Amino acid sequence: MTAAASDLGISQPAVSKLLRNLEAHTGARLLERSSRAMRPTAQGLVLYKASGGALSAIDAAIETVRNDVGTINGGLRLHGPACVGERHLHRIVMNFQDKYPAVAIDLTLENRSVDLIHENVDLAVRMGRPTDQNLIVRRIGFSKRILVASPDYLARRGPVRNCRNLCDHDIIVTNASLARAGILSLCKGDTTAEILVQPKLTTNNAQVLVDALKAGRGIGTAQVLLVAEELKDGQLIRVLPEYEVRPTELFVVYPSSKFLRPAVRAFVDFAVPALRRINGIF
Repeated sequence: MTAAASDLGISQPAVSKLLRNLEAHTGARLLERSSRAMRPTAQGLVLYKASGGALSAIDAAIETVRNDVGTINGGLRLHGPACVGERHLHRIVMNFQDKYPAVAIDLTLENRSVDLIHENVDLAVRMGRPTDQNLIVRRIGFSKRILVASPDYLARRGPVRNCRNLCDHDIIVTNASLARAGILSLCKGDTTAEILVQPKLTTNNAQVLVDALKAGRGIGTAQVLLVAEELKDGQLIRVLPEYEVRPTELFVVYPSSKFLRPAVRAFVDFAVPALRRINGIF
């Protein structure tokens, strides 16, 4: 209630009064309240889901009129994986705001898939093909993954001459880079080699992976978009360069149930080419 009051620019008692009036108008209790929690009733959820599209259409109509006079503005809520966001997406956001300074952006980076409609997210960048049929999907491309290690590690443990040699090394992976538990899938042209590995470190955080590799902790599976600079300056070296790890598809998604607001459309048109230009996306 406090957050709603702040967002609307009114007092908390005014929000409570609006809610009471809405419940009186519908003849239904919309929120269950207690001293410790507040949650929507079944009727409240029905009203929320049914009215979301209409409210979005009103917002879109207002923004369309503003766009007709040359202004793209309003709020934009974005969601993306931490790996892409920390290295690249935040810069795309800043460049977009340089072009459209009247757009306020709420950027959330975390390693999970959000329900765009229920969590009121306008647009998301996703690793892996979305399965939700209620989304509009724009494919960016594949994120290239390779094996890398630090020069110090390879000097200490010796070179890797073939895939079988990986079993004799410390392996660092993210959950997404394994085909299935303990199996590393390496591609060479049209052939695929599946290697059984026992990772020394498994993490869901890409920056932890990169830091461990630079510290000489082992050989790891890394997205090129995360280690391009480290490869360029020699902090990391590619291992088994004729092989690649199974890549991951990258998408931009947004709810099809919402009328596409000008700010969302502008960001999609701006961000998709920028994402495709990232070193490591093909």
